[in-house]
Amino acid sequence: MRILKGRHAGRHLTSPGRGVRPTPEAVRDRALALIAGDLPGARFLDLFAGTGAVGLEALSRGATSADLVENGASALHALKANVAALREGKRARIFKRDAIPWVQKLDVDAYDIAYVDPPYGSRKLDRILDRWMEVPFARIVVVEHDAEHPVRATGRSWSLGTRTRLTLLQAPGEPVTPPA
Repeated sequence: MRILKGRHAGRHLTSPGRGVRPTPEAVRDRALALIAGDLPGARFLDLFAGTGAVGLEALSRGATSADLVENGASALHALKANVAALREGKRARIFKRDAIPWVQKLDVDAYDIAYVDPPYGSRKLDRILDRWMEVPFARIVVVEHDAEHPVRATGRSWSLGTRTRLTLLQAPGEPVTPPA
């Protein structure tokens, strides 16, 4: 697992091993390509951050800051190691929290972009998106989810392989980002 583009391109990341489903490089690259024009200067939120690969890739591609929310012990260990290895401690903040209560405290436009990648098979995605539809805490939400899990919000969707889908959601009134 490595950073694909930007100032940290080619740098390898620590993986926690079993029990964590890191976002494959091709999925991460596609997801960030969809929002490439919105990344420079963005306040980025990575929910269910795991190793931090998505948030750190966003920083590498021009985001100003990234808040990485994760509560799994082995993932947190890798996440901290990756932030330190890339020397992104000033722009990447790590929060050892459950993502559901985290988003319950957010206000409208707390972030420019949020990436949501909950465990496949859980209903955490529905709870996060219910909150976002109630209080749009990010202008843009990119959701990585199991292809079998329908998203209850209206957005553009792409199938990536047999199991993974990406869905791009934008807050009401936001200009539509042209897909890459």
